[in-house]
Amino acid sequence: MLFSRKADPIQIDGYQSYGTSNHLYILGRALEHEGVNLEKTGFLSALKNAYKQFASDELRHTKLRITLPDDRTIYTTTDAEGYFKVDEQVEGLGALANSQGWLQMVVSFDDVQKDVVVIGENQFPIEMLIPSETAEYGVISDVDDTILHTGVASLLKWRVIFNTLFKSVDKRTSLEGAPELYQKLHLGKSGKNANPMFYVSNSPWNLYNYLEAFIRNAKFPKGSILLRDFRGPLDKIPKPEKPHKQHEIRNILNTYPDLKFVLIGDSGEHDVDIYLEVAKEYPEQIIAVYLRSVDHKKKVLRVEGVLKQYETTPAVLVKKSSFAEEHARKIGLIA
Repeated sequence: MLFSRKADPIQIDGYQSYGTSNHLYILGRALEHEGVNLEKTGFLSALKNAYKQFASDELRHTKLRITLPDDRTIYTTTDAEGYFKVDEQVEGLGALANSQGWLQMVVSFDDVQKDVVVIGENQFPIEMLIPSETAEYGVISDVDDTILHTGVASLLKWRVIFNTLFKSVDKRTSLEGAPELYQKLHLGKSGKNANPMFYVSNSPWNLYNYLEAFIRNAKFPKGSILLRDFRGPLDKIPKPEKPHKQHEIRNILNTYPDLKFVLIGDSGEHDVDIYLEVAKEYPEQIIAVYLRSVDHKKKVLRVEGVLKQYETTPAVLVKKSSFAEEHARKIGLIA
């Protein structure tokens, strides 16, 4: 039972995840509502929202109830940081998804005393993507400096810090032509498909709602958003063996072994190393790798050198979305 206490109202953040017609894989977090309002604009509002997103108060070891569209229920419990994950076999999920492949569910607190204030009448949406059987391929994309101007290549990443703390969602800009390119990849060569989209970032889950709002407002195709847990300086949990992004990409590829994929990243950090290693490991699934050129001469030269020695999969450095679009059309990905 979630006991009564004088505190902020409580809520559940359901993340957009991915699964199959018989595999339910959903993620989210239960926490106190801190009053984050991403619709407010301006410098001070952005700063307040950023602070509140990272100063979250999680609800530990709290029992939750997930309700499927056919009224089947599944129970889970949050961990010590308020996160929950359901990863189990459940039959008949594909028939419950909409035309775009989204399975829309409701997650609720299972037992709450009447004097505890729950946002949204204790019904919170949570979605899982089930790729259509007619999907031509999937797209796995980085976020920072791939679809969103961030500044990961800046000195000490000062631009990342500034943009995250001081810019509201409505002030963040996408890379030129990126939304149109992604929409074309989403629709595929036929122009009618619903190719699944996956956005994988090293940003912490605290920024999930911020990034989801950016993707929606900038008119990128809706997709699964996969972030990572925020590690503090005193975090005693062992670091994963592989980088977060590499781990998530492998999970996606293993979940859909019969589906081919396009990988999109940037030349600013480690995308070229991660993507090409994955492409070598899954040569039958990776059909193209696009790396956006960032404004950093040394990093671009390094990526160019790496690509010259790579021949397994079409992998190109692109300065503009139009170049990637032309290449994608040439190899039959879009009309």
